[in-house]
Amino acid sequence: MSQHQILNPADHGTLRVHTGPGAQYGDDTMACLTVPAEFRRVQAHFPIVFRRDLATGQFSALALFGFEPGENLFLEGEHWDAPYRPLAMSIQPFLVGRPGPGGGEGQVHIDMGHARVSTGGEGTRLFDDEGRPTPHVEAIAEMLGDLDHAHREGVSFFAAIERHDLLEPFSLEVALDDGSQHSLVGFHTIDEVRLAALAGPALQELHATGDLLRIHLAMASLSQFAGLVARRNARIRAR
Repeated sequence: MSQHQILNPADHGTLRVHTGPGAQYGDDTMACLTVPAEFRRVQAHFPIVFRRDLATGQFSALALFGFEPGENLFLEGEHWDAPYRPLAMSIQPFLVGRPGPGGGEGQVHIDMGHARVSTGGEGTRLFDDEGRPTPHVEAIAEMLGDLDHAHREGVSFFAAIERHDLLEPFSLEVALDDGSQHSLVGFHTIDEVRLAALAGPALQELHATGDLLRIHLAMASLSQFAGLVARRNARIRAR
């Protein structure tokens, strides 16, 4: 259960966190949220797909790591086998909190219920003996700021692709070396036919906001499915 607290030296002066990859820290997940501002880095390693929240009707973007729940093909024991980790994973167990419903300046919060929180003396310290934030906390605060800004900036991107009806349901049948098949369903991708049919003014609008580039980055990321299948087959052969 989440237990969010404002990070401060009085309450968390001796606290440590585990910073390395590991299934025990929740990294055994088939996907994580990504934001349009990091599509350039994400698309170089992971497929980017979109998912509609059934409760709110809103879309979000995901970086895919596997084909089924609990499968992360980039996690090898305590090693992350990719040059990049999406921001939503890198900042855990921290998050941005705000003073109240009215907003206000963001604060660094920590989820005390997260598996990365260490109270047994192992891991990376958050504050030094004088109560000053360690370099790790300073780096996290910068990433949180980037992620918070990217979330706000991304609102217009998702509004644009919905306004132009640029998402279509996506399914993938994956045939593996052991003869098994996996069906990947429940996601959306960019509808290339509708994108190609957009008139000049719509394309100019998307180009001016930078959204057209992000759309193409998401489309290009689908080439990473081949690598994902290769990783799954490698694990099958290693059994």
